[in-house]
Amino acid sequence: MFTHVDHGIVLPKLTRKSTEAGRRYFTPDGSAYPSITTVLGILSKQGILEWRKRVGEEEANKISTQAATRGTAVHKLAEDYIDNVEKWSEGAMPSNIASFNDIKKIVDERLDNVWMQEEFLYSDRLKCAGQVDCIAEFDGQLSIVDFKTSRKPKKEEWITSYFIQASFYAAAFYERTGIPIKQGVILITVDGSEAQVFKVNTYDYLEHFLKVRKQYKIEKGI
Repeated sequence: MFTHVDHGIVLPKLTRKSTEAGRRYFTPDGSAYPSITTVLGILSKQGILEWRKRVGEEEANKISTQAATRGTAVHKLAEDYIDNVEKWSEGAMPSNIASFNDIKKIVDERLDNVWMQEEFLYSDRLKCAGQVDCIAEFDGQLSIVDFKTSRKPKKEEWITSYFIQASFYAAAFYERTGIPIKQGVILITVDGSEAQVFKVNTYDYLEHFLKVRKQYKIEKGI
């Protein structure tokens, strides 16, 4: 059983909507901010276009749909398991349970004192928003914890966007609460391989976010 911390923090409620330009979050004062995943999408745009051309549109659509479905399913399993839901795996596909079980071993040993899961965060200063997977202690340190799925093992230099995302969530959480979170943790379940754990200092990637956010505004005008 995981301990859930009674921290007394109440975050502002947001609404969100998918648009042709990407997902938008709407704050209580009426501001509309792009999602962090939409902003970071400009980093991989060219690579994705080249990949789709290489494998063909039909195959690319198939792979993308399967990846999105699997990612959503594994996130839900993680959320329910960490929320101490008794029948957390009921109704899930065996392949998705197997994927989560690779992460589960790590979660059981290294994660506890959960502050929140699947909460909306936004920053008026950074003009961006998103939904953080989990904020909890990992290896005894309060952390932004993000769950990812992958067909192949990742190298650290390939996943800078994951670290930037964790950095943004830490900055947005600090803006809303005044509580700093210095550690970002990326847990990746990999097909046919051991799960991967990447830990970063969130402060190290804030400048990276600022550069990407500036470029996004130049390209999209938002």
